[in-house]
Amino acid sequence: MTTRETFTRIRNAIERSPRNAYVAELHLQAIKYADELEGITGREFCEGVGIGHSFGTEFAKMRKIAPRLKAAGLNVEQL
Repeated sequence: MTTRETFTRIRNAIERSPRNAYVAELHLQAIKYADELEGITGREFCEGVGIGHSFGTEFAKMRKIAPRLKAAGLNVEQL
């Protein structure tokens, strides 16, 4: 999957989420696609997904948490 396709999937998931769950969905998607987005900056992520640059920090946090969650047994395919 290309980075553009990953961004599209994330954007679609966020758009389908309830308004009060927007940030939670953003977190889940960043964790789910952390491997595919390795090397992508927070700014690039926000631009690719089409969200405000302020969410770049949230993306960076979730990407750092993802390996620990996977090591604990999280199956990202179920997110």
